Amino acid sequence: MACRGACCCSSAGRLNADNARFLLLAVLIVLYMLCGAAVFSAIELPTERETKERWEERLENFTRRHNLSRAELRHFLREYEEASVAGIRVDDIRPRWDFTGAFYFVGTVVSTIGFGMTTPATVGGKIFLIFYGLIGCAGTILFFNLFLERLITVIAYVMKSCHERQLRRKGVLPHNGRRGSGSSEVDSLAGWKPSVYYVMLILCVASLIISCCASAMYTPIEGWSYFDSLYFCFVAFSTIGFGDLVSSQNVRYESQGLYRFGNFVFILMGVCCIYSLFNVISIVIKQSINWILKKLACKCCHRCQRRLFRSRRNVVMPGNVRSRRNISIETDGVNESDTDGRRLSGEMISMKDFLASNKVSLAIMQKQLSETANGYPRQMSSNSKQNGFSGGVGALAIMNNRLAETSVDR
Repeated sequence: MACRGACCCSSAGRLNADNARFLLLAVLIVLYMLCGAAVFSAIELPTERETKERWEERLENFTRRHNLSRAELRHFLREYEEASVAGIRVDDIRPRWDFTGAFYFVGTVVSTIGFGMTTPATVGGKIFLIFYGLIGCAGTILFFNLFLERLITVIAYVMKSCHERQLRRKGVLPHNGRRGSGSSEVDSLAGWKPSVYYVMLILCVASLIISCCASAMYTPIEGWSYFDSLYFCFVAFSTIGFGDLVSSQNVRYESQGLYRFGNFVFILMGVCCIYSLFNVISIVIKQSINWILKKLACKCCHRCQRRLFRSRRNVVMPGNVRSRRNISIETDGVNESDTDGRRLSGEMISMKDFLASNKVSLAIMQKQLSETANGYPRQMSSNSKQNGFSGGVGALAIMNNRLAETSVDR
């Protein structure tokens, strides 16, 4: 009875694996944020205090030199802050709300970058932004997901071609061999998928190349240092968008049209690559969470589960099969309830039960052969639930079963 209770506990743990993964990820994110807050506070707080002290000293000297009260000067500074929100700056900058400026603004809205250097000041503009951003952000996320799907497909195709060429050089594959040649090596190669770590490395290199090229363009034109340009590229491409550094804001540039076009292309390519990289990294994070959950699992429950599996393997249950089993051809298996009967070692089964079991197995075999012949075998099975990558939403659903670490064969 104790063993059976432990197995029931293990079954409940399997059912709540997604919830456990979600809670563990939430805890890790909170800890990550606490660590990040501690590091940034230790780095930035002394500079903030020094800057505040210098500002108070300058403010005091200015009021004494021009015989102004602190209240009047602070009121003037607040009015300037309101004008700054509307797009007014001390230096000459490009108009905020001409057509090109508005196009730059809507680009930051739908891409979710949101630099913050331009914001609507009227009630009508704020209301329109709510509905415009709702549709625009959703459409852009869809575009990013479709871009990710095609990018993963291209990377997988290129890596598979390189893998085939490498096998031909080693003599494992014939030089004229194809997938349907019938050899075991070719058959195993047909199901080959690239590792998520290689895809992550390729995306890292592509993002770094784009950022370095964009920084080489921003440094002489915007007058930033190369490090500040790299910082801007990450903030913009990752759609964090602080707004402390914003490109293409001056009134005039040399080769202005070409620079603005290059700025648009670099931001578009950078956002797509960084978005894809983030989603691939999320696969690695999910693998790590699955590993942690396996380490935290109860060994006793696993031992009892193996015993139960050995005792029930290759057993045809007596009684009415349909009432005691949930036979599902869609899942290619038979789901047994916890309340079904147990076959004793010397118990005979009826011919009806035996024929029903063979009928289900034959139907599953026919379905699998039909899908294989039509070229679209099922990608979801019970194994996909065990590796922690079953289903998925959005980008995770796109990458599911496309990489080796998310394959149902693992």
